[in-house]
Amino acid sequence: MEIGALDAGAHGIMVPLIKTAVEAKRVVEFAKFPPEGVRGFGSPFPMGAWGTGRMTSLEYLEQANDNILTIVQIETKEALENVDEIASVAGVDVLFVGPFDLGNSIGYPVNASGIHPVLSEAIQRILDAANKAGKRSGIFCVGPEQAAEFNKQGFHMISIVADVFAIGSYLSEGLVTAIGIEGSDEAVTMGGPYGN
Repeated sequence: MEIGALDAGAHGIMVPLIKTAVEAKRVVEFAKFPPEGVRGFGSPFPMGAWGTGRMTSLEYLEQANDNILTIVQIETKEALENVDEIASVAGVDVLFVGPFDLGNSIGYPVNASGIHPVLSEAIQRILDAANKAGKRSGIFCVGPEQAAEFNKQGFHMISIVADVFAIGSYLSEGLVTAIGIEGSDEAVTMGGPYGN
């Protein structure tokens, strides 16, 4: 496993489709320098991404293990079955729920009706495991209303909307205004797999 984003200066990583505590431990090992991990040191880029760019290599090395954010995504049936063990892995900072993949994996996909009660229970189970282990929890949302619900539920890190949807929506609204069809029955639609 290679985590090149950290060597390029990222302050954290989010790893999808983690299924077991063993996989979560491997993520931590590759994100941390010895003795906590096996990450090699040599890239000249991370220091410039931390603050003023005046950080020395030694200063970066001394503080990186404590400051790199390590997020694992819980989005499969197997991960759900192992969530308490995954949450207990030292060095994992956040359990992040991928509700679409999780719903598909457990047989209750997110659809136009929303989130099935069985998927809601699974999401709560992940949140509970994170809280029990003293970790943070995160979740992907499809909009601000859903984000507000998950905020009330106790999630710490909430994706309000994906950039591809936000940008598309903003540009569509701008196009409506620019071509003067605001308030009309005409609609501007986006094509592709995410448009409708």
